[in-house]
Amino acid sequence: MAGMYRPEPQNPAARRPRLVVILLGSFFAFQLLLFVAFRSAPPPKLASTAAATSSPVPEPPPSRGPEDSGCGGGLVYVYELPAVFNEDLLAMCDTLMPMYSVCPYLANDGLGFPAEGTSLSAILPAELLGPWHSSDQFALEHIVHRRLLSHRCRTTDPARAQAFFVPFYAGLAVGRHLWSANATDADRDRDCVALLSWLHAQPYYKRSNGWDHFLALGRITWDFRRSPSGGWGGSFLAMPGVANVTRLVIEREPWDAMDVGIPYPTGFHPRTAADARAWQQYVTSVPRPRLFAFAGAPRSAIKGDFRALLLNDCQAAGAECGALDCAEGKCIKDNGLVLELFMGARFCVQPRGDSFTRRSLFDCMVAGAVPVLFWRRTAYLQYHWYLPTKDGQEGEWSVFIDRDELRAGNVTVRGVLAAIPEERVRKMRERVVEMIPRLVYSAADKDGLGGGMKDAMDVMIDGMLRRVAEQRRNWKRT
Repeated sequence: MAGMYRPEPQNPAARRPRLVVILLGSFFAFQLLLFVAFRSAPPPKLASTAAATSSPVPEPPPSRGPEDSGCGGGLVYVYELPAVFNEDLLAMCDTLMPMYSVCPYLANDGLGFPAEGTSLSAILPAELLGPWHSSDQFALEHIVHRRLLSHRCRTTDPARAQAFFVPFYAGLAVGRHLWSANATDADRDRDCVALLSWLHAQPYYKRSNGWDHFLALGRITWDFRRSPSGGWGGSFLAMPGVANVTRLVIEREPWDAMDVGIPYPTGFHPRTAADARAWQQYVTSVPRPRLFAFAGAPRSAIKGDFRALLLNDCQAAGAECGALDCAEGKCIKDNGLVLELFMGARFCVQPRGDSFTRRSLFDCMVAGAVPVLFWRRTAYLQYHWYLPTKDGQEGEWSVFIDRDELRAGNVTVRGVLAAIPEERVRKMRERVVEMIPRLVYSAADKDGLGGGMKDAMDVMIDGMLRRVAEQRRNWKRT
């Protein structure tokens, strides 16, 4: 550059080429400076916890408007996982449980075999039988996966998605080792470790470090929370690699914000809003000669077993209470027994089971009966997207009895329930029946139940997209 210098000519016209050279040189020098600065600067982060990545992944689009086929909160992308994480597990249905084959219950995309020819055929009118199936209480993963694949809010373009579903059947992966005497902790964790290794390599996971990802767990949260010192279950939810992923689970840990409770699958899977309304009308009008009912198996080995106390209370109430002994899995294998019991009662008592929650809570409500609870963790601290609890709303659809008062003999179940005015009982039952569609998983495809009616999947997607939107606001503040 110095060799090109020459004295500035006095003629103003001669200064113009020199000025052009200076301007062009300045422009290219500035571009070079920007290039060097860009190359040396670290990539931006969407969240303070996210690892830096050079993956060319665009920012998620803004939430869609209400005109977009009812998907105002956005769209969901469903990962296509290697078959070992879902389809291969379904193929093992004969050996997943040591007590019985789950193949009949996982058929029909997780809904189970149709109810025709089962005990339900003798209980229900033929025109109401179609939506009923022999569903397993642990089939959630398969059911959610099937519905999301055909849901109107699904997108096959990850660049358009606000949320990302990981269809890992963790409940089947861990559950097949829970009762095996020879299974090790490593056996129970192997599939989960492999899944996280696969997931962490995906560019859209790297973009958010998992904050906009979610999965469904078909077993209770405690089956995935083995302590470092050993014990029951796998340790999937204790692994750092899943810490930012939302878990939709049939029983949540109330003090873990990443767990979200969603309903146990029942046997009722309506295809249309008309199916759901026909069922609502039926359970509203069916005669209910008993005040309350209880379905469950006593735990004779447990000192002071609360279920045994409830059975005694039921027997003392005589004809006002109906009881069903569910020993040896009898109630799991035959939906009709439980449904018939609950349809004949105005209330159904719901103690904790082996854990704090029970599928029976949802069987009770689908049957149009009002649940009677003794632990807040059975429902009130579990299913916030589904069961209203703010400002005393739980009293609209349930009854809570202090279990310590019951143990002490200060109250009886019959005494508490009989004291509720008939008009209030009627309103409570109406509220329960009104809630039925949002508590069940429809057998419908893309358009859902239709008629403006939402099922449990629609509620789940709405809730998940709201949750992701809030997480995204947090990213922008960090």
